[in-house]
Amino acid sequence: MSTYTCLFCRQPSDPNASTCPHCGAPVDIRAAVSASGWTKQPAIRDMTRIQFGQSRCQIEGTLVPAADFALAQGDWIYFSHHNLLWTEPTAQLDRMSLKGAWRRMMGGLPLIMMTGRGPGHIALSGTHAGDVVVLPLAHGQQMWVREHRFLAASGSISYDWTNNNVWFVTGSGDDRKTHYPLGMFGDIFSAQAGPGLLLLHSPGNTFIRDLAPGQTLLVKPSALLYRDLSVTAHLHLEYPHTRGVGWWRSFSYRSIWLRLVGPGRVAVQSVYTPEEESEAIRSHSHATVRRW
Repeated sequence: MSTYTCLFCRQPSDPNASTCPHCGAPVDIRAAVSASGWTKQPAIRDMTRIQFGQSRCQIEGTLVPAADFALAQGDWIYFSHHNLLWTEPTAQLDRMSLKGAWRRMMGGLPLIMMTGRGPGHIALSGTHAGDVVVLPLAHGQQMWVREHRFLAASGSISYDWTNNNVWFVTGSGDDRKTHYPLGMFGDIFSAQAGPGLLLLHSPGNTFIRDLAPGQTLLVKPSALLYRDLSVTAHLHLEYPHTRGVGWWRSFSYRSIWLRLVGPGRVAVQSVYTPEEESEAIRSHSHATVRRW
């Protein structure tokens, strides 16, 4: 029997199926690639079922989709408590202890990592209109994910975090402020114990592309959703020349980017946070600079 390799999760499946059983993307979709090389991640169809182990996940809704996990006995997932939508009494919920602690805040309140064990149903959802992105990870595969985009992962996937080391400083003295345009930390998910399922919530639309070795790409830092660990990232600063403006105000006309270097896969979301401050940058992490 011929096989079909999904354009989005890169896993082989039955070409006669209506959707990929690993990530839920339509099998019969025609890849829409823009002239710039981006491919739009298709929204998962309402009520699509994805199998993992003896359990399954059903994606419900389209505007703010929910992930409904039907967990078999012995199977488990972990997730942040603020994403919990509802659960059956038979499912066992518990707090997850993590090496190095799970120190994350949202709106000034702490986030707690939890586990959910079968048998029973557990439903999770993001809080913004957008896509649920399903990433089945093969044994040994690793993925970097932007913080606060994680929705859930199966128990076979291990979690760790890393310092993004992307920052810049404005002001001086008591007004000195350090900015982290990519977030201070990034999440690392690894399928070390075997293949597993990773779910992300992406506000807006999601676009993916593959970078060749040495190929570079500039994206807004807050737009980056995930990347292969083979893709490196650092700060990039653009200073366009402005006529009729004194040099002492030229610092206001700058643009902050994230420079990605291949090889590997990257994904961006269409919703991002625009720059609000235009103070002079006093120091920064490793960066490339262009003045024009």
